[in-house]
Amino acid sequence: MAKKILMLAGDFVEDYEVMVPFQSLLSVGCEVHAVCPDKKSGDSIATAVHDFVGFQTYAELRGHNFQLNKTFNEVNPEEYDGLYVCGGRSPEYIRLNKRVLEITKHFFDEDKPVAAICHGIQILTVANVLKGRTLTAYPAIGPDISLAGGIYKEVAVNEAITDRNLTTSPAWPGHPRILQEFYKLLGIKIQVEEEVMA
Repeated sequence: MAKKILMLAGDFVEDYEVMVPFQSLLSVGCEVHAVCPDKKSGDSIATAVHDFVGFQTYAELRGHNFQLNKTFNEVNPEEYDGLYVCGGRSPEYIRLNKRVLEITKHFFDEDKPVAAICHGIQILTVANVLKGRTLTAYPAIGPDISLAGGIYKEVAVNEAITDRNLTTSPAWPGHPRILQEFYKLLGIKIQVEEEVMA
């Protein structure tokens, strides 16, 4: 039976951090519903490209539009097997939505798999679900994790950390690792068939 995944995003979500996991989860047979507060299925959100081009922090450029495929007000978190929290600039404002926090808390209360990348961890800090957990994030979120009772661990940008039902990565170069870990938490096994040469 296909795993059903809820994906939280919003305007100026990081382009890769919504596109890559959405398509990757679909490619392994998951049903993925991407949602944003106050938006409906078929609405689009703007994405941003975060890149390091010589400044002390990333530059933000306009990315693609991403089409949502579920109406936020119709989400019932009990119907989902896992939660994917995208990064970028959107987490800083969608975490102000009470329902976003309630949905996030549900996945922790029920010990369901959760993946959060980069600035997506900002939602987890406000949802108050990090006490005693070891995780990573974009380094600027490290102090927020500590204030929320979590244990911030700085790792290479292409790594991920898994603690119980939660897997996290600092940024989009970590997609291969965070997705591998999320698949494991979901119980998804990928079998690679070796081609037999004649």
